[in-house]
Amino acid sequence: MSSIEAPAVAPTRDPGALSADRCAALLTPSSGEEMGRLLVDLCTPAEIRTLAERWHVARLLDGSKLSYREIHDATGVSTTTIVRVARFLKQEPNRGYRLALDSLGAAK
Repeated sequence: MSSIEAPAVAPTRDPGALSADRCAALLTPSSGEEMGRLLVDLCTPAEIRTLAERWHVARLLDGSKLSYREIHDATGVSTTTIVRVARFLKQEPNRGYRLALDSLGAAK
C-alpha cells in the first residue's frame, strides 16, 4: 500500500473538468513506452489506430508535397479524415498539430 494518497475525485459531467483531468493524465508519462501503455488502457484498439492515422497524416501533410489522393492511396486513410486533419493543421485556432510538429522538429 502506497504512503502517498491520491487526491479525492468527485463524480462529474462537467466537460471542462473532464478535459482538464484528461490533459493532466496525458502529461504524466515520462517516455513513449509509458504513453503507449496509458493509451492502451484509455483507448480501444480502433481509437489508437485512428489517433495514429491522424498523426501520420498530419506529418505527411506538413512534410511532403503529396496530394490528399496520394496520401489516401498510400495509407488507406479516408479522404474525409485527411481533409479534417488538413483543416485542423492549417485553419483551426487550436494549433495542436502545429505545436506537436514544431516541438518534434525542434527536438531533432
